[in-house]
Formats: sequence, C-alpha cells, structure tokens
Amino acid sequence: MSHPLPSVRVPLRLPTAIATFGIGIAGYLGVNLSPYMISALQSALGTDVLTASWIVTGALLLTAITGLATAKLSAGRRRRTVARVGLILSVVGFGAAALIPAPGVVVAGLLIGGFGAGGAVSSSGAAIAAFLNPDRVAGINGLANRAVVTVILAVVPLVGLAPINVFGTLALFALIVLFTSAWLPAAPAVDHATATGAADDAPLAASASHAASAASPAVRRPRRIETIAGLALLITFALWAASEDSLWAMAGVMGAEQAALTPEGLGLALSGATAGGLVGAFLLMIVGDRLGRAVPLAVLLVAGGILKIVEGLVTDPTSFIVVFIVWNTVYAIAFMYFVATSAGLDADGRWSGPLLAVYLVGSSLTPVIGAALVEVFGYQGFTVVLGIASFVLAVPAFLVARVSSRLQRTEEAAAAPATPAAAATPATTTTEEVSA
Repeated sequence: MSHPLPSVRVPLRLPTAIATFGIGIAGYLGVNLSPYMISALQSALGTDVLTASWIVTGALLLTAITGLATAKLSAGRRRRTVARVGLILSVVGFGAAALIPAPGVVVAGLLIGGFGAGGAVSSSGAAIAAFLNPDRVAGINGLANRAVVTVILAVVPLVGLAPINVFGTLALFALIVLFTSAWLPAAPAVDHATATGAADDAPLAASASHAASAASPAVRRPRRIETIAGLALLITFALWAASEDSLWAMAGVMGAEQAALTPEGLGLALSGATAGGLVGAFLLMIVGDRLGRAVPLAVLLVAGGILKIVEGLVTDPTSFIVVFIVWNTVYAIAFMYFVATSAGLDADGRWSGPLLAVYLVGSSLTPVIGAALVEVFGYQGFTVVLGIASFVLAVPAFLVARVSSRLQRTEEAAAAPATPAAAATPATTTTEEVSA
C-alpha cells in the first residue's frame, strides 16, 4: 500500500532525528575511519600502504557515485527503500570483510559496503530537508555527527585495528541504524511549477500562494530558478570542499616542515579541530535562522580564506595549532550552512541529498590535489591559492543562499492556512531575500 506524502515540512522529533542523523553517520563512517581501514587492510592483505589506500579510495568513490545516482530516488517515495537497501549492503559487505579473511572477499566486501553507504548518504541528506528550520537542524546534525564519530574514533584503537574490529564497527553501526529506517521522514509533496518567465524570477505573491495551497495539498515552487540555484550550489560546494580538505590533507606535512610541528602537536591540532567543530555545531543549533543564511555563509567563507592564508605564514607550532583550530571551526559552521542552504531550496531533498555525495567526491581526491598544489606553489603559495578560492566562491554561495531563503519563505507562506487576513497581508521578507 502506498502512503501519501506530507505536504509541508515537519518538526524535528527524537525518532526522526535518530533515524536521519544515524543513517547519515553510517554513510559517512567509512570516511571518518579511513585511516583505520588502511591499517586493517594492510593487516588483512599483507600489502603496502599505497595499495591499501587505493582500495579505500575506491570504496569512498563508490559511496559518492552511489549517493549521486540515488539522490533522485531519495527525494521521493522510495527514500526509505534506498536507505534500507544501502544499509543492508553495508552490513553484508563490511561484515564479510570483517569475518572472512580471504583477500578477494575483503576487497569485494569493502567495495560493496562503500556502494551501500552511498544510499545511506543520499537518503539521510534528502531527509534533512523535510524538517522545519533547516539551519537549526543542520546544526543538530553536525553536533550529533561529530559527537558520535569522536567516540568511535577513540574506542576503535583501544580494541585494536584488526579487520574484525574496524570493518566490524562499520557493519554493526549500519545494522543498528537499519532498525530505525522506518522513522526516516518521508519527502513532502512539492509541486514544481514548470512555467518560466516572471514566475520563476520572483517570489509568488502571498495571496496567490494561499490560493494555490487551498486548491492543492502540494506546495508549488518555481522549478527553473530552483534548478539553476541547486546546480550552482553543488558546483560551488564541490570546489569549496576540495579547497578546504586540501589544507586538512596537507596539515601534517606542512606543519612539520614549516612550523616544526611534532606528531604530538599534530594530534592536538586535529583533536582541537574536532572540538571546534562541536562548538560551531552547538552555536548554529542555538542561533538557527535568526541571522539569515546568505550573509553568515559569505562571511564564513571570507574568514576561512583569510585563515588559510595566515596558516601559510605562521612559523611556530603554537600559532599553527591555534590558527588550524580556528580555521576548522569556521569550516565546520560553513559546512552546516551549506547543508541548510541545500535543504531550504527544496523540501523534498532534491539538493541536500546529492550535496553530501558531492562532498565525498572532492574529499577522496584532496590528498592528490593538495600535494600537486604544494609542489607547484610551495606552502605559502598553496594557502594563498586556497584563500583566493574561498573569496571567489563566497559570491555564488551568497547568491544561492539568498535564493534558498526566498524560496523557503515562499513555501512557508503557501503552506500557511488560507485566511482572509493572511491573504491580504504580504509575506514578510528579510534583507537577504530581496532580489538583487
């Protein structure tokens, strides 16, 4: 029996939060455990680090590709099916790699597990858009993600980096959240208007919005401008993520050669960066959408660009660690604003689903990108290039975030009860919602 889709966004409740955030963590857990996976692969296959790294990279790329391929399904009625199939494949694949020591089974298991994780990424990413106040939900999601991953990253080394421990953790977590998939919020019914022209280029009038909502339970939205903004967001986010993760990938080498950073100092920098991300997620959870969306995102990208340039100039370990932690805190908040922007564009998750998969594409290639840039420009030139990239990308990010806020306001006005007073009162706007 098919179930009707909800016509509006829903409030965040504990069951839907557990399912949405838990499935998202399962999809990304391989990324976070990738250093441990490399070590476990070396142990299982008796191979060198380069070969093990390429196998893990292949699994992560499969996660990204599958996430992109299933994004459209995750934005509709098959969202829970995508999540369940993906999680089952993760359990089977990672479980086989953990329990069966044959090299062929281990490699195939990791690839199957990575393939399944893509379904978890797209379904959970799309589900984030189903909630009211995407900014606050993005903050809560970031807080839950970092808190859970921090605990897992601390516990796994304590039990050992054997294949059964590392790959078993991936399989067990996927199995646990599989039982929560029934709580994953369904996609709201969004009627994408196909008309072009002025209807695509300006918000719908409040009275017309209420009339449309009275005639149909679905919310009508201008498709052309949303599509342009969504594609621009995916491209901008992919470039920005590659820029940010290039610095993360090169942090250890750059810190050691430029600022005499010790391995202990690097550990402090990385753990401090994780704590900074937790603080950033907590702040966004509290602030929500009170500051708007476009201006904070643009400010964060500019601030991040400045901090990256400064990171290339410092020469003592203490300053390097401090700047690195502050930069990563800014990065974490900007990441969550990108998620909120994608969720605001469309309540059915048409853009928030592929957004997280797009990030994986850039993330898996950043060690190569970062090393190539360092070789060409040196460390200072490397950070200047990354900083300039942030400055340039702040412009499209700002524009898309404005469109996101405007479309979300239009959606909220259309979904409101159609009363005479509401129809006579124009929808309120904020500074960032006014068309340029």
